[in-house]
Amino acid sequence: MSSSKKKKLTPVQQEYQKLQSQIEIKRPVFMNCIRAFVIGGLICLIGQAISLVYMHFFNFTGQTVGNPVAGTMIFLSMLLTGFGIYDRIAQFAGAGSAVPLTGFGNAVISAAIEHRTEGFVLGVGGNIFKLAGSVIVFGVFSAFVVAMIKTILIKWGGL
Repeated sequence: MSSSKKKKLTPVQQEYQKLQSQIEIKRPVFMNCIRAFVIGGLICLIGQAISLVYMHFFNFTGQTVGNPVAGTMIFLSMLLTGFGIYDRIAQFAGAGSAVPLTGFGNAVISAAIEHRTEGFVLGVGGNIFKLAGSVIVFGVFSAFVVAMIKTILIKWGGL
């Protein structure tokens, strides 16, 4: 808290702030960053291995392998979430498991699992994209804006 705000606090509030700073649990920010980096890197390594398998055994090219790998990674994260394994990975890794594509699959299936008792239509169907829906909308809108800018630059900019 800034010193100008501390001056406006009463003595009791200042004492409370001092007590709170002593009791507050210090977060291991550096260690959390290391964990996120390592687990996120491992997830990406698995994705790279899957892409190499697809290119070697299924004759995909470097340009066409992206969509099958994305689908496989989302499917694997949904499967691991269903078995409760991905939640333990996310507890350990933090943002390292949420940032890659697998975090999207986890968000979608977690909402479905949470609302399955309400039925398939109103529970699962109505809530499956509650969290991930905003990500999808933002992605589609961003792609539209970028495509419009590119179209304008190509058409009128001569690029």
